[in-house]
Amino acid sequence: MEKIKKTVLKNGLRIITIPMIESLTTTVLVLVEAGSKYETKDINGISHFLEHMCFKGTKKRPQSIDISSELDNIGAQYNAFTSMEYTGYFAKARPEHFDIILDVVSDMYLNPTFKQKEINKERGVIIEEINMYEDLPMRNVQDIFTNLLYGDQPAGWSIAGRKEVVKKINRADFIKYRNQHYLGQSSLVVVAGKFKENEVIKKIEKAFNSIKSSLKTPKIKTVESQKKPEVLLKYKKTDQAHLVLGVRAFDIFDSRRFALDILAVILGQGFSSRLVQKIREEMGAAYYINADSEFLTDHGFFTVSAGVDNNKIKKVIKAILKEFKKITKELVKNKELQRAKEQLIAKLAIGLETSDQLAGFYGGQEIVTGEPLSSDEIIQKIRDVKNKEIKDIALEIFKNNKLNLAVIGPFKEKKIFEKILRF
Repeated sequence: MEKIKKTVLKNGLRIITIPMIESLTTTVLVLVEAGSKYETKDINGISHFLEHMCFKGTKKRPQSIDISSELDNIGAQYNAFTSMEYTGYFAKARPEHFDIILDVVSDMYLNPTFKQKEINKERGVIIEEINMYEDLPMRNVQDIFTNLLYGDQPAGWSIAGRKEVVKKINRADFIKYRNQHYLGQSSLVVVAGKFKENEVIKKIEKAFNSIKSSLKTPKIKTVESQKKPEVLLKYKKTDQAHLVLGVRAFDIFDSRRFALDILAVILGQGFSSRLVQKIREEMGAAYYINADSEFLTDHGFFTVSAGVDNNKIKKVIKAILKEFKKITKELVKNKELQRAKEQLIAKLAIGLETSDQLAGFYGGQEIVTGEPLSSDEIIQKIRDVKNKEIKDIALEIFKNNKLNLAVIGPFKEKKIFEKILRF
């Protein structure tokens, strides 16, 4: 079991340290409770845009090349990311360069200059990123699915934002949004890997002593509403159709999430899973098909995603629904349940081998739930799941009025899908 320590400073900043004695690297990760779910419609995409702008220059490092060259000079890996719930900035390097990566990441986080010239240039970068996602139907169909589920509210909007909004965001918008969210009590610093434990807290406290603490602007609560199966199509001339078939589930605080994770493995993770065997191996209708569960602070969903032969899409949808129905009728056999548990546990273990993975694992949990579980605790919760729990969850979520289908492909008529989208 990992040894983690959580410290809360006077300014509200949380620090998590995770020593890895044998590690060859150290990671500094800063997370903030500021993602697309904290946005309003007129600034949708600002969390992601702001993440980009933190790399474009600070008071100490006026140009982006000053940031990148300093990190490149020590061979560091570094990046940032934005999700619905939070934004993260990290750098990973050899342990002897800890002071440098802490200084650079904290400087980017605390002191971005938001020069209008750089904002104008980065607009083009963001818009091209949005264009790239729109040209990748395998990726774009996921956004279409969440929009189908949640519509015109933050949970239904794209994290990257809309082009017309990105074109209008200005320096004043960044400063206002940052003052509302980039605060001590909503920020978290995670250090994982090899480091001197007795020095780390003091160094972080010094690096972040200028962070502000004021009233945090909350996010809008997600509203759930669905009475019948829903379909959303995006017409595109493609050689294969990309689909997401899914249902509403529950949030990350629900104890049943571990059983739903196992259900995802049984249905569509690994070549021995039911849907891969049926749709890829038996029907030859898809190259990729997988099941997944997504848990957020106030909502969640379960999906099956696939890229399928255009001519076989109706057969594939029917086959997926048949597997959904089957799991509501029959208990999963012990052998299959055990295999799924071992896959999930192995995936967890493999995903915690490096300092950046470990930092993300604990940091992501802390910033979303405030109570991170250790890997041992999660493994025990996975092992405790019973066959009946799988069936009970399936009975609850696999219902007609919870079914949703998003498709990108050469289809214009919703009716052909509405007719088959039911148990």
